[in-house]
Amino acid sequence: MATTSLLTLTLFLFSLLHNFSGTATAATSATTFIKISCRATAYPTVCIQSLATYASAIQTSPKQLVTVALSVSIDRAQSTKAFLSNLAKARGLKPKEYAAVHDCLEEVNDSVDRLAKSAMELKSMGRARGPEYTWHMSNLQTWVSAALTDDSTCFDGFSGRALNGGIKNSIRARMSNLAQVTSNALALCNKFD
Repeated sequence: MATTSLLTLTLFLFSLLHNFSGTATAATSATTFIKISCRATAYPTVCIQSLATYASAIQTSPKQLVTVALSVSIDRAQSTKAFLSNLAKARGLKPKEYAAVHDCLEEVNDSVDRLAKSAMELKSMGRARGPEYTWHMSNLQTWVSAALTDDSTCFDGFSGRALNGGIKNSIRARMSNLAQVTSNALALCNKFD
């Protein structure tokens, strides 16, 4: 009886170890998949950092990788939009600063909208093949590319000496990060195609 219990316990522990090993192997292969995929991006370090925490959701699926990359871009764009919205309400802004912040907010709002449309396009793609797949993929790439242009256009409003200082620097940091994750999402979309 004691031998049976010991054997059962041993088998149970072996099963747990095997399951843990399988989970660790899956996580390692997902992380490796993300690292290899991020090599195709302009900002591979940012790509890995922004996607690695979602390895269990991505696994080794190219479509999930693009889905998560778009989701990360949408989250960053929404966060940047909220920051700019609060900044536009701040007192003490110079007229040129207010105008630049307001224009940037409009661009980021467009970026949020376009990224959301790209995510919907990816979802609508489903298991499309042939011309239907090409149409959805073209729309997806166009929306992400347009969002990247919006990000770049926003920061153009802060060029020149009239807009130096803390506001410009804080917007630059946020817009740079948003542009990088959006650029990476576009590269991953292109690779997925």
